[in-house]
Amino acid sequence: MEWTTACPDWEKRVVKRQSLVPVQPLFQVSADDALDVFCNLRMVDATDSPLMGDACEPWVLDLVAALFGSYDPTTRRRMITNYFLMVSKKNGKSTIAAGVMLTALILNERQSGEFIILAPTKEAADNAYKPLRDMIKADEDLEARFHEQEHIRTITDRLNNATLKVVAADSATVTGKKAIGVFIDELHEFGKQARAAGMLTEATGGLASRPEGFVFYCTTQSNEAPSGVFKAKLDYARAIRDGRIVDKRFMPIIYEFPQWMITAGKHRDLANAYVTNPNWGVSVDQQVIEQKYQEAQAEGEGAIKDFLAKHLNVEIGLSLKSDRWAGAEFWEAQAVPEGLTFEQLLDRCEVIDVGIDGGGLDDLLGFAAAGRDKFTRQWLLWTHAWAHPSVLERRKSEAARFQDFAGNGDLTLVETIGDDVQEIAKLVSRVEIAGLLDKVGLDPSGIGAILDALAESGIPEAKIIGISQGWKLNGAIKTTERKLAEGGLLHGGQPMMAWCCGNARVVPAGNAILITKQASGLAKIDPLMAAFNAISLLSLNPMSTANIDDFLNRPMSM
Repeated sequence: MEWTTACPDWEKRVVKRQSLVPVQPLFQVSADDALDVFCNLRMVDATDSPLMGDACEPWVLDLVAALFGSYDPTTRRRMITNYFLMVSKKNGKSTIAAGVMLTALILNERQSGEFIILAPTKEAADNAYKPLRDMIKADEDLEARFHEQEHIRTITDRLNNATLKVVAADSATVTGKKAIGVFIDELHEFGKQARAAGMLTEATGGLASRPEGFVFYCTTQSNEAPSGVFKAKLDYARAIRDGRIVDKRFMPIIYEFPQWMITAGKHRDLANAYVTNPNWGVSVDQQVIEQKYQEAQAEGEGAIKDFLAKHLNVEIGLSLKSDRWAGAEFWEAQAVPEGLTFEQLLDRCEVIDVGIDGGGLDDLLGFAAAGRDKFTRQWLLWTHAWAHPSVLERRKSEAARFQDFAGNGDLTLVETIGDDVQEIAKLVSRVEIAGLLDKVGLDPSGIGAILDALAESGIPEAKIIGISQGWKLNGAIKTTERKLAEGGLLHGGQPMMAWCCGNARVVPAGNAILITKQASGLAKIDPLMAAFNAISLLSLNPMSTANIDDFLNRPMSM
């Protein structure tokens, strides 16, 4: 059999409200059997408790038909084993989870088979269990067949002892499971958990010996920049959908705006909200959404971004809170589309200043190189950071994000204390050897090992200076803001720096503003502070080496 799970024309489909399910049922008999079960379950929390077949929109039935229709009843093998659904809030994810998993339990033929709904929190697990309970209680035949134990969120089939259990995220609860079907709810929340990848591997490991098994990932967009296992699955699903990766056993269904609509700002027009809300006007109440959007607009850009992420599936690049740094609003727009490498920085600039900040055991060690383009005279910024693996333990809430940054090449996880300082010294040395180094700016209270490493690398002591922090850094902060706003500062679009900019919090101090690690809480901003150090030097308009040579060699006038 030949089929594809790609959906290369998804942009046209999603705008025209057409189905995004890329596959027709491979085995129609299996699909029909499942739809017969699914459509006769009751949606108890809807008005008049209608049957699922009457209440669900066509896109849900297409999804159910494709999922169960991929099962070959002759070989008892499922041909498509992984499903990824991303859809905005209030589009019936909990109801879909209940209906799909209860249908799977009813159709199951394996004695003592196991099915799992894995939720990120206890509250989410409770919410996932309630529709299951209600569907069973609403049908006399189902209530007679299934033993329902609400206190442990477990449903047991009296015919074959198969179970469907709803569990909160905990590696201990899924270790050793041999589940036939796993529904993973709110995957974006797992992306924030340090050990989520290992836990999901444990939960889905049973499929290796269950050829009829499946995994169903379901999520909304995150209200933070995607990270961890969520980012990995989302990137993979998009690649399959777009045809960049071929995986016939993975089916993505992603309700999000085409990039051209986001670029044109059409995602902010609620007339287009239907694009990511296939249940628009059904389970998604238009008037409620309009009121929430109005509230968000009154609160400011940070609240708007949060609204767009939750209700319109718009991916957040950086967080914009009410006490945000003003430059963060212009940060994403100033990214070089093709990126900017350290080598390109050396090639394009006539002079470069370096900034360094951080370096504690639970900190990032930030490095920034800010240069002036030799032709356009625009400022170019490249950053990097280092961290010891102990940071992953000390900052468990950000461990998955740090692993992402390491995978992007923006962050280096060093095994030995001191390796980070040596690598920084090598970068500074490369700038010096290229004849581009103006100065290196450090926090005067920084670690002495940096000074030693720079000296060993041959960096002249006269080029290493202390950059006063606190209110004295106000000029660099303001300069960076203005350069970003006017388009005079470009950077490589590194996700790590977008995250740092979103973390930065402003504290008024007289006529100045402060951006401090204390004000920013546990979130890291070390690479951004390093950038301010570098920009404070570049803003002094240093002469390039070529200009200095011309100045020194010019003829003396009599």
